[in-house]
Amino acid sequence: MFDLGAVQAAVREAGLDGWLLYDFRGINILAQRVADLGGKNLSRRWFYYIPAVGEPKKLVHAIEPAALDHLPGTAKTVYRRWQDLESGVGELVIGAKRVAMEYSPRNANPYISRVDAGTVELVKSYHVEIVPSGDLIQMFEATWDDDQEQSHFEAATHCRSAYDVAFQYIADEIRAHGEVTEAAVQARIMSHFASHRMTTYSPPIVGVGPHSGDPHYETTHASNAPIRRGDWVLIDLWAKLNTPRAVYADYTRVAFVGETVPEKYTKVFSVVAAGRDAGIAKVKEAFGAGVPLMGWEVDAATREVIERAGYGDQYTHRTGHNIGQEVHGNGAHMDGLETREDRRVIRRTCFSIEPGIYLPEFGVRSEVDIYIDKNGAVHVTGGEPQTEVHTIVV
Repeated sequence: MFDLGAVQAAVREAGLDGWLLYDFRGINILAQRVADLGGKNLSRRWFYYIPAVGEPKKLVHAIEPAALDHLPGTAKTVYRRWQDLESGVGELVIGAKRVAMEYSPRNANPYISRVDAGTVELVKSYHVEIVPSGDLIQMFEATWDDDQEQSHFEAATHCRSAYDVAFQYIADEIRAHGEVTEAAVQARIMSHFASHRMTTYSPPIVGVGPHSGDPHYETTHASNAPIRRGDWVLIDLWAKLNTPRAVYADYTRVAFVGETVPEKYTKVFSVVAAGRDAGIAKVKEAFGAGVPLMGWEVDAATREVIERAGYGDQYTHRTGHNIGQEVHGNGAHMDGLETREDRRVIRRTCFSIEPGIYLPEFGVRSEVDIYIDKNGAVHVTGGEPQTEVHTIVV
């Protein structure tokens, strides 16, 4: 539900004159959601300008003149010709100097960079400075309501139990047949999700041995490998309830098929777990003290541990991502590597902390989800973080 008062208060707090939402055929899903379009892709370009103070203004095409009628504001311009569109944009931002859009200078943060360069040029031609809307987007697209919060905790319970199911299935199949394939374990997890009314956009990662050293490994017909006694296994799974507006849970755990875990595995796992815990501690420390926290700071705290242990070059991705209706959501990421994430970590958002070390023979990742509730309490979801390599006794 669009809340004009809350949006305008946030625009004023950010020191902006307004926020200009724009979309064309779904290229800006963020604007769609803020404007409460319900996932509907309009066939023509539309603009919705929310000033810091005063009545919002709309610019829509004659084919879809009622497209934004559900939003506050009676000032509406209906255009037909492209010349009318361009002059209409000028009328929207007249008198404004600093306006937020889903834009990122030099595409530094592609998660919020949803407005095309030509549209940016058009708005700037009216002597307007365009400011990234990243923190505004977080407040009105990436934050969760009570129902979404509840859906995450339920999804987290079923994701956590999926590991018990998967590890037991591996043990049973190896006892019975001497091996089990990655694809079969994938299928067993997907069956578990279905039985708990869960959905996901893709099957989990089940990587044995060298496959676990590929952060985004995908099991195919050609790569599908057997899991046997003495093997190392990484499982990364994510899912959400199969209900409207549900949000994801996303975790990674590792296991060894055997009674005693070789030191080469425990050594690397201990470094990864220490990095993960440093990231968690950074979040708890900041919210406990009531000080602002940026996404890059969490990445730095985690990465420092792994670099100090000599594995910096083997830690090839950011520390974590925002989580929402997509598993990779649109709020602040824990990233100082791929991008410098300057957005604040805010209440009622969720994100992963998932450091990894990837070697040719095997990889280790330990992933937890962190949710900051409305009171600023920090929740590590999905059960207790993994403190030691799980043993699959066969």
